[in-house]
Amino acid sequence: MKKLSAVALAFLLSGCGTYYTSDVAPVTGGTSSEVVKKTPHRSVRDIPVTEEDSQRSYLALGDISVTVRKVSLFDKDPTKQKVNEALQEEAYQLGADEVILARYGTVGLSAWSYGALEGKGRAIAYQE
Repeated sequence: MKKLSAVALAFLLSGCGTYYTSDVAPVTGGTSSEVVKKTPHRSVRDIPVTEEDSQRSYLALGDISVTVRKVSLFDKDPTKQKVNEALQEEAYQLGADEVILARYGTVGLSAWSYGALEGKGRAIAYQE
C-alpha cells in the first residue's frame, strides 16, 4: 500500500505542464459570417505573432482569445511564449498568415487553475 501511495504521489507531483482554452470571435462590429476559414498554407510555428498592426493590406479573419493554464501547483507559470503558441494554433485553424495586435494579461490564480495567462490577438490573411 505504501508503494502504491508513493507512486500516486509521484505522479501527481510530476506535473503535466500547461493546457489552453480558446475562443474565436468575428472582428468587433462584424457579423459571424465574416469569420472566414481558409486552407492553411504554412506550418503553425511560422505564423508571426506581433503586438503591432500589419503594414500589409489584409482581411481580418477573427479575434482570438486564449487562456493558458498550468495543471498543478508544481508546474511552471504560463509564459508569453506559451500564449503565442496557443494563438498560433488557433490562427492556423483559420488559415491565417499572421496574428496582429497581440495583448497579454498577467499570471494569476483562479478557482479553476493554479495559474493562468490570457492572450488576445487578431488573425489576418494578407490580401495580394
